[in-house]
Amino acid sequence: MNKAFKKLCRLAGDCIVKYRLISDNDRILVALSGGKDSLVLMHLLTYLQSVAPVKFECLAATFDPGFDGFGLDVIKEYAAGQNWQHHIVSLNVAEILKEKDFENSPCVLCSRLRRGKLYGLAEELDCGKLALGQHIDDIAASFLMSLCRGQGLTTMAPLVRSRRECQPDVIRPLALVPEALIKECADELALPQAGNCRYRALLENGDRVFFGNIISEIAAKIPDLRSNIARSLSHIEPEHLLLLPEDDPDR
Repeated sequence: MNKAFKKLCRLAGDCIVKYRLISDNDRILVALSGGKDSLVLMHLLTYLQSVAPVKFECLAATFDPGFDGFGLDVIKEYAAGQNWQHHIVSLNVAEILKEKDFENSPCVLCSRLRRGKLYGLAEELDCGKLALGQHIDDIAASFLMSLCRGQGLTTMAPLVRSRRECQPDVIRPLALVPEALIKECADELALPQAGNCRYRALLENGDRVFFGNIISEIAAKIPDLRSNIARSLSHIEPEHLLLLPEDDPDR
């Protein structure tokens, strides 16, 4: 096992155990976008299947948005080469964005469309959990976005229980893993590059990249920043926040 992948397995394993992400006999649908995060996640879970004390199944699923240059064939070929059970759900996202006049801010609607399709496939395949590839950098950036936009002290949790019987729980096994380590693993595994978005220019100038850059700038002065943020997000002290009293009518 390569050095970076071994370290990633340790961090992800700690996350899975700490947040009880995987149980015996789980059927997990892994969202395989074709980017480094999702491909590394699928490799991780495939490896854990062979060594974990619990037995679980993994199925890969790619949401094809119909974008030119998305690279679906690359993803299909790679998944077949790894002997992964791979499913595809498709939707003409560009047409819907144009119809709904969301072409200048596509991410929110596209995310909802993608999630809806994956939820539907998970139900069809009897998968009780949907695994996503967000890492600690994503989680930290989301927290800063919510904080600075006045949306509350919130971010993407490692485990999100479904509120509907037909929907899967969402798990993020890479939630404690830094993006830099995922990049190392992607290089070690010689992963292909796919899952390209036609709105990449908008993404690169969006909030997530902006706040992600802030995280990187702060980390240059505080090397343990990411693990510190993860620790802080699991240690909330309500009495030291600006919370209204329980009986306050404005609460």
